Amino acid sequence: MRALAVEDDARIAADLTTALQAAGFVVQTCADGETAWFLGDTEDFDLIVLDLGLPKLDGLSVLKRWRAAGRDMPVLVLTARGTWSERVEGIDAGADDYLPKPFRMEELVARARALVRRAAGRGGAVQAAGELTLDANRMTVARRGVPMAVTALEYRLLAYLMLHRDRVVAPGELLEHLYGDDFSREANALEALVARLRRKLGPGIIGTRRGFGYFLEGGGVAA
Repeated sequence: MRALAVEDDARIAADLTTALQAAGFVVQTCADGETAWFLGDTEDFDLIVLDLGLPKLDGLSVLKRWRAAGRDMPVLVLTARGTWSERVEGIDAGADDYLPKPFRMEELVARARALVRRAAGRGGAVQAAGELTLDANRMTVARRGVPMAVTALEYRLLAYLMLHRDRVVAPGELLEHLYGDDFSREANALEALVARLRRKLGPGIIGTRRGFGYFLEGGGVAA
């Protein structure tokens, strides 16, 4: 899953990156409102963490521009002030959640995960498709209740397919959300990753619709 962290404080930005990466996100950062507006308007993110006090263009203006352009990705707003009137203004502008500074990274990660699930129409942290179960809080995977050892990249692939388990996900979309803006990654890298997961998990977990992409068996995708 791709996250954009918009924060002009270098220390906080570094902490955000570390915490979100540990939670399974591919993180891109920027430090000013104009760059944030451009990235959010031209690229697809599963989550944006947006500070309001930004140089060049304030965060609230950035958020309003995104929503006016029809960009509906989940946005978690950060602010150093956190007054009730500012919270109301941020929510009215299209914020999905609000976190005043200072905050605990554990709370930010929990809210980030919840926003991503909500945007995909999913409720709890534990999700299931067929014989596969995924716990987003513990970042664990099980088949028929038996824990399966997966790498961070393998987990991210399964987590994205689980969030979108009612449709076939195109290879290009998977590559973007697995690797972010690392355009050196090619389709054969994804094929190798899927093949490795199939060997680990066994048959009947990851399906392929040739010419279209991948899906989780038992997730509601019509045969």
